[in-house]
Amino acid sequence: MPQPPAPDDSWLRRLTPAAPQQPVRLVCFPHAGGSAGWFRPLARALPPGIDVLAVQYPGRQDRRREPLITSVPRLADAAFTALRRELDAPFAFFGHSLGAVVAFEVARRFEQLTPAGPTRLFASARRAPSVVRDESVHLRDDEGLVAEMVRLGGTERAVLDDPELRQLVLPVVRADYRAVETYRATPGARLTCPVSVLVGDADPVTPVADAVPWKAHSTRGTDLHVFPGGHFYLERHTADVASTVAAALGTTAGPAARTRGNSPTGAAR
Repeated sequence: MPQPPAPDDSWLRRLTPAAPQQPVRLVCFPHAGGSAGWFRPLARALPPGIDVLAVQYPGRQDRRREPLITSVPRLADAAFTALRRELDAPFAFFGHSLGAVVAFEVARRFEQLTPAGPTRLFASARRAPSVVRDESVHLRDDEGLVAEMVRLGGTERAVLDDPELRQLVLPVVRADYRAVETYRATPGARLTCPVSVLVGDADPVTPVADAVPWKAHSTRGTDLHVFPGGHFYLERHTADVASTVAAALGTTAGPAARTRGNSPTGAAR
């Protein structure tokens, strides 16, 4: 049965049943072209004590008539405005790919503008903000954009082969790619919460070496978790990711994933 929407039913979607008292809220931020519902399997795999919300960016699904946002800072500003009205401490953020840097920027705004920021950021399938690559996928023609989506996986081939669906999907993906490819973090930007970095060992756009420098973006240390798979490793290893998230948030959810970075301080090597 579908869950009722979160209080701000424009930007937020509730993925777990509401409860009077839950120890922590986890807010999820989707990848380029992704929607809030992509996180439903993860929400189901997490223990009941974690209240899971997901951000729905403009321009997709029930927000398809709204203007697309092509800038990470603008996405972060709008998401922060919606979230600050709804979140009470403690809460944590989980962002996948584009969502990792949007979550990072929203976390920075919470720390700068409110009394309490997130207790932890989970940065998935995205290189550290300080690692800059010259990318221009958003400037390709439609076939070039489709080729990149096929290379990364995560999108059903039937969607890409259907002309009407492609007409709906490609402008959203292009706008999101423009946002993430033109994003440049403020030099020296750091969070005061720990950062857990999750990455696939065969990710063609986020090699493990590019994920390690997330350690420069937290004053509280980072830990690095490497899973088998590519850019969308999470789809095949949902239970292991849920275990990693639950353990970091102080709850339990089955066997833990293979982890790197087991120093006493939790810093990634």
